[in-house]
Amino acid sequence: MKSREFKGNFLTYIISLTAITLWGASYIWSNCLIGRGVSIFYFVFVRILLAGLLLLAFNAVTHKLVGIRKKDLPWFLLLAFCEPFIYFLFETYGIKMTGSPTLSSMTIATIPIFSIFAGVVFFREKINFVNIIGIFLSLGGIILVAMAKGELGEHFIVGVVFLLIAVIAEVCHASITKKLSDRYASQNIVMYQFLIGSVFLLPLFIFKGIEEFDADVYLSWDTWRPILCLAVLCSSVAFSLWVGTIKKLGVAKSSIFTALIPVASAIIAWSCGHELLNLRQWIGVAICTVGVIMSQVTVKARDKKAVQ
Repeated sequence: MKSREFKGNFLTYIISLTAITLWGASYIWSNCLIGRGVSIFYFVFVRILLAGLLLLAFNAVTHKLVGIRKKDLPWFLLLAFCEPFIYFLFETYGIKMTGSPTLSSMTIATIPIFSIFAGVVFFREKINFVNIIGIFLSLGGIILVAMAKGELGEHFIVGVVFLLIAVIAEVCHASITKKLSDRYASQNIVMYQFLIGSVFLLPLFIFKGIEEFDADVYLSWDTWRPILCLAVLCSSVAFSLWVGTIKKLGVAKSSIFTALIPVASAIIAWSCGHELLNLRQWIGVAICTVGVIMSQVTVKARDKKAVQ
């Protein structure tokens, strides 16, 4: 039994790390599109719609397509509103404002910290001194990475605020996903999430996304290559894998893996030459990661003790 449990957990961890790595790369691809001047309302909508249609085709071919129960429709609408609608818009604008894929991924990696605050506010959980240290370490790490030239960027504060709104939307998304994962397969949850989300995003695409449409830019392979990577790898594949992780580990335990997103993003950005980090910034990445883990380890230990 222990051997089977170990293999099951090991597979879950591999799946989780795969999703995290893909999300780390997503910041690079999104930043490339922003750098080419592609409207956020254009590529976010196309990414989400493509991902939903791909999963629809997959579920239909594999005969795993399941309809939404009437009582669950409000939850799916709320799920799609939180993510992709709120999450992707504010996350992508946050990347644009900060101008740094690594900083953006580090801010998103504070999701576990907000999970703690949600527990305090809604479930009256307690945080201790170690948790508080972890929170301040994470914030300090973000500042170290942000101050690449000794000062904060012009739109740094606005960008971080946008990213933090995306974080809150993700915490809500994870909680709703956990509720639905007992009744629907991961591919069905993500499929409906993206298809409904694309309906929410459609007006923005029509009125803002194609407002300054340039065929040479918007239809070029240099634009569609990162869009396809985002749609197929970072949306269809990564989100389907992540729903399985939430179902297996729960919201709190799975959220700790998001601390590794900035590590993956920083390494990918550095290896591809998109962003060169100095020693101080690498130290900031390490401090932020340690801080987020510290904010979670004691929570997990307390929960385990409570069960005993």
